[in-house]
Amino acid sequence: MSVDSTVQNSHEAFLTARDARLAVRAGWLDVVGDALEQHRNDLVDVARRETHLPEKRLHGELTRTVFQLRLLGEEVREGTFLGATIDHQDPNWGMGPRPDIRRVNVPVGVVAVFGASNFPFAFSVAGGDTASALAAGCSVVHKIHGGHERLGVLTAEVVGSALAIAGAPPNLLSVVTGREAGIGLVEHPLVKAVGFTGSVHGGRALFDRAVSRPEPIPFFGELGSINPAIITEAAWKNRPDVIADGFISSLTLGVGQFCTKPGLLFVHSSVVEEIKQALGARLDSSNLSDKMLNERIHSGFLASRGDVARLTGVETVAPGNDNDPPAPAVFATSGKNAAKTSAVLETEMFGPAAVVIDYDDHDELVGLIHALPGQLTGTIHSEENEDIRSLVQALGSRCGRLLRNGWPTGVTVSYAQTHGGPYPATTASGSTSVGTSAIERFVRPVSYQDFDDHELPESLRESNPLNVRRRVDGEWS
Repeated sequence: MSVDSTVQNSHEAFLTARDARLAVRAGWLDVVGDALEQHRNDLVDVARRETHLPEKRLHGELTRTVFQLRLLGEEVREGTFLGATIDHQDPNWGMGPRPDIRRVNVPVGVVAVFGASNFPFAFSVAGGDTASALAAGCSVVHKIHGGHERLGVLTAEVVGSALAIAGAPPNLLSVVTGREAGIGLVEHPLVKAVGFTGSVHGGRALFDRAVSRPEPIPFFGELGSINPAIITEAAWKNRPDVIADGFISSLTLGVGQFCTKPGLLFVHSSVVEEIKQALGARLDSSNLSDKMLNERIHSGFLASRGDVARLTGVETVAPGNDNDPPAPAVFATSGKNAAKTSAVLETEMFGPAAVVIDYDDHDELVGLIHALPGQLTGTIHSEENEDIRSLVQALGSRCGRLLRNGWPTGVTVSYAQTHGGPYPATTASGSTSVGTSAIERFVRPVSYQDFDDHELPESLRESNPLNVRRRVDGEWS
C-alpha cells in the first residue's frame, strides 16, 4: 500500500478515534499491553535474532513497554491532560465584561512515528511515541526501523489484531518501511505531527522538511546527547570506588548504546590523575560480551571515537579496540583545551567511550557547562556540605533532567519524568517523550465562547459527565 493510501486510511481512523470516550480510548491501550504480554516469547525471540540484544534486556524492555501503555491508559481515564478550563460569564471582570469561554485540548490528527534503533520495544511500534499519540486520541503511522524490521511487522500484527478485537477503528495503527516512505510521511498534508528518535543528521533533515511544508507541523525529535557528569573534588575523595564503578557500569551498559550514556566526565584537576588511573584499571578488566546493534552503528562508533582521539590536546587513557563489541575507551583533556576545541564538547560517541575533562576552579567549570550543546541529562556527584546551586542552575540551562549522586542510564516512566532538552538533544525542549506528560505533544487547545451547554465537548459541560479535573473560574475542582 502506498504512503498516501496508508495516511488516508489513518486519517479516517482518527476521525472516529477522536470522539471515543476516554474509558474506551484507555481500554485500547490496555488491550495492546495485554497482547504484547501474550506474545512476549515470540516477540523477544525475533528481537534477539535481529538486534544482538540479550534476552534478559529484551524482556525488561518489553515489560517497560507494557507498563508504559497501562500507565498512559490510567492517565487517559483521569483526563488531566485535557486541560479542561472554564471561565463563566462575568460582567464585573477586571478588564470589562467577560464572555463564557471554555478551553480543552483536542488531538491533532495523524501522527507519524519513527522507531529507534536501540530500543526495539520501548521506542518502536508500540513504544512511547505511539502510546502517547493514541492516548491523545490520534491515529499513528509508524515508520519501522530497518534494524529490526521483522520485529516491527510482527509487533504491528499483534497490536492490530488486539485493537480490532477491542473494536477500535481499522488502521488506528499502521506501519510503513523504507527511507522514502519516511520522507513521504513527514511531507504528507494529513500528517499533523512527528515523533522521532535517532541521529542528529537524520533527525535534522526530517525536521527541516516538517517545518518547511506549506503547513509546518511540530516535529518532536530526540537527536543526540553526550550527558555530562560532574565529580567534585570532595565527592571523589570520599567515594572514589563507588563513583568509578558507577561510571564504568553506566558507560558500558548496553555496550554504550543508550541515549543517556554519560559521555563527558568533568573532574577537578587535583584528582584527575587518580581518576584516570582508577578508570583505566577498571577498563582493563571490563568484559563486554554483547555485540553492537548492527554493523552500521558499530562502524559509526569507530569513526566518531577516532575523530575524538585525533583532536588536538586529547590524551588516550584507554584506547579500546575495533572488535565487536569494542573494548571501552576513555580519553582525557583539559578544560582549557576543551574550551578551544569545541568538538570535544560536541561529538557524541554512540558506544562505550567517554572523555574526562579536568577543570581548575568553579568559574571554569561553569563556563564549560554553558559551552555545551543541549543535553538530555546532567549529573552532579557532590557531598552534603557543598554548595552546588550555581552548578545546578548552569546544568539546568543545558539539560532536561538533572541527577545528583546517580547515573543517567535508566529512564523511569512516571508522572514527573522529563526525557528531553535543548537542541540538539531534542527539537522541542518544552516537551518530553517519556512519562505521562508525553501525551501533551499530540494535543492542541481549542476555546469555545458562548456555546450552549449541549453543544460543548463533554469535558466542558456544567455537569462534568466525564468527572475530569477542571479549573473553573480560576479554581481547580
